Amino acid sequence: MKLAFIGLGVMGYPMAGFLQKAGHDVTVFNRTSAKALQWVEEYQGKCAQSPKLAAVDADIVFSCVGNDDDLREVIIGEQGALHSMKAGAILCDHTTASADVARELFTLCKDKKVSFLDAPVSGGQAGAENGILTIMIGGEEQVFTQVKPVIEAYARCAERIGDVGAGQLAKMVNQICIAGLVQGLAEGVHFAKQADLDIEKVIGVISKGAAQSWQMENRYQAMIDNEYEFGFAVDWMRKDLSIALNEARNNNASLPVTALVDQFYSEVQGIGGKRWDTSSLHARLVKMKSTE
Repeated sequence: MKLAFIGLGVMGYPMAGFLQKAGHDVTVFNRTSAKALQWVEEYQGKCAQSPKLAAVDADIVFSCVGNDDDLREVIIGEQGALHSMKAGAILCDHTTASADVARELFTLCKDKKVSFLDAPVSGGQAGAENGILTIMIGGEEQVFTQVKPVIEAYARCAERIGDVGAGQLAKMVNQICIAGLVQGLAEGVHFAKQADLDIEKVIGVISKGAAQSWQMENRYQAMIDNEYEFGFAVDWMRKDLSIALNEARNNNASLPVTALVDQFYSEVQGIGGKRWDTSSLHARLVKMKSTE
């Protein structure tokens, strides 16, 4: 298929690469053109000077950018992709954004006879690089059926959750759950250190029981070592949590733990951890102990 991919960040870069390696004709756009040229050199696809040019004649346009405003800019801005998308094409957005912007783009796409899916991803940079992302999707069943075989190039699980917006709402659930898990793990590791336990042995045992989680298996070592210069940045997590908290105000959901962990992440930002991995919640506890 002829595809366009807009946004070559730590997630989009390898995702677009998997599409090209799967045999599709991929044209990419990135605001930093050097990154697009690097992608072309690595994967032998093509790059365009604007989202609008990248989307010309594309059967599916994928986007994976920072937030609602970035998404609007690359899709409906002056040089946005929607201006050149052909009737019958599909816009599949992998940005973690609000459900409101998903519904807004669905309406605008419908006016252009273009289909739309909101399809945020989970799995982090490692999941993108290894082609094993989990994708939660909102949109029409028949559109999802068309796109699923294509996105399986970089996904191990892709499921339709419901109508447009449902994908973004499911991603909010994902981030709400992660926030509490990481804080719990950080407190557990901190407690174990203070109790002079062999943390490796403790994790080895409890990870075989009810406390087991992906976060435990993949992030406890970072907490032990106090090394956080990798992974999903605190800035990104706070953006995601703000989306969830805003939605909770709209639907009257109560998220006290999520709000508290969001505040803890703001403290991590304050000690220089804006780009640290989200497991740096443990660094906040270490900092608190050192100042006692």
